[in-house]
Amino acid sequence: MSTLPNCPNCNSEYTYQDGNLLVCPECAHEWTPQDENEALEDAKVIRDSNGNTLKEGDTVSVIKDLKVKGTSSVVKIGTKVKNIRLVDGDQHDIDCKIDGFGAMKLKSEFVKKI
Repeated sequence: MSTLPNCPNCNSEYTYQDGNLLVCPECAHEWTPQDENEALEDAKVIRDSNGNTLKEGDTVSVIKDLKVKGTSSVVKIGTKVKNIRLVDGDQHDIDCKIDGFGAMKLKSEFVKKI
């Protein structure tokens, strides 16, 4: 007897297979077995300039001088950024606060994990 996964919607153990779909008789949720694998693959891994995986709360260092848009100031190379937050953005994937500048968004390609 093959074991089918529980329903991802209501966690019911009474799922059954109908063709290439899995069906839950309790909540009528239908899904494909690949949905679970794709959800894990879709979880975006954010890496720094050296290829290290970044996570929430990490401390990073800026690897090059970065001009601050709208001002004449520059975030200098070697600036430490503590307690970063990872966001799902188009280009900027780090949300942080930098002393002297305030809240900013950074690209992970311009930082390295400390």
